[in-house]
Amino acid sequence: MLKTTKTPGAELQSFIDQYQINPFFLSKQLKLSYQTILNIVKGDAKITAQTAMRLGKYFNVSPKYWLDIQLESEINELSADKKFASIIKSIPKAEKPKGKAKPAKKKSNTLAEKRKKAAKVPGAKGAKGKKAKKKGKK
Repeated sequence: MLKTTKTPGAELQSFIDQYQINPFFLSKQLKLSYQTILNIVKGDAKITAQTAMRLGKYFNVSPKYWLDIQLESEINELSADKKFASIIKSIPKAEKPKGKAKPAKKKSNTLAEKRKKAAKVPGAKGAKGKKAKKKGKK
């Protein structure tokens, strides 16, 4: 697993320092609570998709940048958890079946396909049955 010291809070603090702003100002610009910004910086809160979009817009980076940092941080945190690591080790790997895979049957959803199917059933009147009656009346 990837090991990094980059956490969402440390990265946000780095941006705050680079842009020479304070968390209160940032919270007003992002229309977030001051407490949310402080909690992210302290590591007590995660960066959500909404927050990532706001941070991305404000700092002119992709929201994916912030979400990738958050995800990497969570994965590193989980990989350090011995109990969770033992659960992961106990999960077997999936094996693909040998041989060719059979293509999935295509379901007929159109009305015309359903009528064709119904016309094939003995004794059923499908689209052909109706046409035949019309032709006979003329």
